[in-house]
Amino acid sequence: MKLTNRLVAFVTLIVVCAIFVLFIGGAISFRQLGIDFISHYVDGMVEVIDQEMATEQRDNQYFSRWLPKMLKASDVTSLTIYSDAGILYQYEQIHYQAPTTQQAITRDIPLANNPGFAVKLTFVPPYAEFAYSIGPLSSLSAAILVIVLGLAWGIQWLRRQLYGSEVLEQRGRLILAGRLDEAQHGDAHEWPIPASAALTQLIEELKEARQERSRFDTFIRTNTFLDQLTGAANRVMFDNRLHTLASDDASQGSLILVRVADWEDLLEQQGQEGADALIQGMGSVLSNAIQRFPDAVLARYFASDFAILLVNQAGEEVHPFLSQLTNALNKLSPPDTLDADNWFHMGMTSFGAGERRGRLMDEAERALRAAQLEGHSGWSQFDKDIRRLDKRGSVRWRTLLESVMAGEGPMLYRQPVYARDGKTRLHYELLGRIKDENGKVLKASRFWPGVELVGMDVVFDKATVSRALWWLKTADHIDNYAINVSVHSLCQREFVIWLRDALLQTPRSILNRLLVEVSEGALVAQFDAARPCLRMIAALGCRLVVDQAGRTVVSTHYVKDIQPAYIKLHRSLVRNIHQRPENQLYLRSMLGACEATTTDVLAVGVETDLEWQVVKELGVVGGQGRLLGAEMSPHPAQKKRRRWGKR
Repeated sequence: MKLTNRLVAFVTLIVVCAIFVLFIGGAISFRQLGIDFISHYVDGMVEVIDQEMATEQRDNQYFSRWLPKMLKASDVTSLTIYSDAGILYQYEQIHYQAPTTQQAITRDIPLANNPGFAVKLTFVPPYAEFAYSIGPLSSLSAAILVIVLGLAWGIQWLRRQLYGSEVLEQRGRLILAGRLDEAQHGDAHEWPIPASAALTQLIEELKEARQERSRFDTFIRTNTFLDQLTGAANRVMFDNRLHTLASDDASQGSLILVRVADWEDLLEQQGQEGADALIQGMGSVLSNAIQRFPDAVLARYFASDFAILLVNQAGEEVHPFLSQLTNALNKLSPPDTLDADNWFHMGMTSFGAGERRGRLMDEAERALRAAQLEGHSGWSQFDKDIRRLDKRGSVRWRTLLESVMAGEGPMLYRQPVYARDGKTRLHYELLGRIKDENGKVLKASRFWPGVELVGMDVVFDKATVSRALWWLKTADHIDNYAINVSVHSLCQREFVIWLRDALLQTPRSILNRLLVEVSEGALVAQFDAARPCLRMIAALGCRLVVDQAGRTVVSTHYVKDIQPAYIKLHRSLVRNIHQRPENQLYLRSMLGACEATTTDVLAVGVETDLEWQVVKELGVVGGQGRLLGAEMSPHPAQKKRRRWGKR
């Protein structure tokens, strides 16, 4: 209840109680005055009777001549003069309507001048027949009306006086709800004025502090993982990604080193400014070249070295890219200090699952030295045999995916996400899996590039959401489930309409158990297009999760805008975090960005006790990984066969 309403209710109650007490007191006083008046009159009447009886005329006829008129005028309904010998005289009004027992008053009075005699009489008090009427009680009615009008005016005056405090209170509620933009400027009617001005000043200082904190956090993340000259990743970020990818049991890719020849001579003759200009030109060429490869990473590994990491591209299929890269770099105009035909070299090696980062860097270095021995700008490959993953083109991917959708659809494995105590389960993440022609289970990191290649991401996301909703509706437990949805689908009108209808047909209690995960990098890149759909999902009762945070260095402005429930760190940040202060600094920065919001941070890819201990000490609310719980397969939802191809 608002302060004004409480005060109005209090004042109204006090006035009503005062009127009630006044009425009760007046009624009691009026009654007592009436009784005192009639008692005084009766005492005088009895005194007259006593004096008359003292004379010699005591017969009944004597009293009958004058006493009834006096009694009737005095509203005495009955009178009896008696003694021990009997009744001397008795009077009773015949045509009088007898009052109720509560109204009539009976008194028995002895006669002082006539010992042994007494008078018993019954009379009606003067207020017994009184009734309220506007005329006789007009003054009282006017007083009540004045009180009511005064009370109404007082209430209105009180509301006007306290309106400013109500506006100030509403502003305080907006601040507590985190809506600082709406509460930044106060209303002109806010009261007390000093409190309003103080809030305005504090909000401005808070927003400035948050902006400065955001800039500082972005600065930390940028300087921790990005090269300031080229904007590409630095060595720390590249090593994190390479280590995580190479240790994956279902990964393959290629590592490419690009080096500028005669770097020391270049610095000596052209200076740092000339060398930086060349590095910036090379960085621009390399960045444009890798755009067609999903998940590719470009880093400035050393002062004169660039490193490129290609995912799911290995062996001979990388040769055309190396040739195109050579032609693109040859179009640059190197400083006169460098030989125009022999100023850069590239070394490439491929890797499969379970290889070590150090060994891969050595192989790429040996390939680069081989390229240097050829005496001209070009590339060389380290010759090695790797366990090749099946490589499919767009036709084979489409055939496989259409077969999956025409059958049971994607399989949903599940992996638990636990709170800091390691016992409280926050939710399960549902992980998409499919089987190839040979029955081998493929992870999303392996088949999703094929999904995007053939343009079936919307179809796949529809199947995933439908299966997850079906499982939530039919399961007999209350676990929460998180599903991954591509940002590209959230930007498609067809998918948004379908998703809206599907969610509207689902009870709110079920939607409250569903979490929708999107990738941070893709979200930031297409934020304006995806934001309406994300807000719709949140409005219908689902919670939002941003995963793969830290895989690329981007701004965290989305945290304030869409208010996700969780941010999941990319596994490359968590891997060996106890040995990497840079990763710890990045995590602290991410926690700082979420500090003033309801968003919590989760660690993904926790595999050792040391990693789990460090991320808990830094402040994450929970974690996910093989240490806490391995993937469970297949998900029970696989027991129901459904056909998704026509969706």
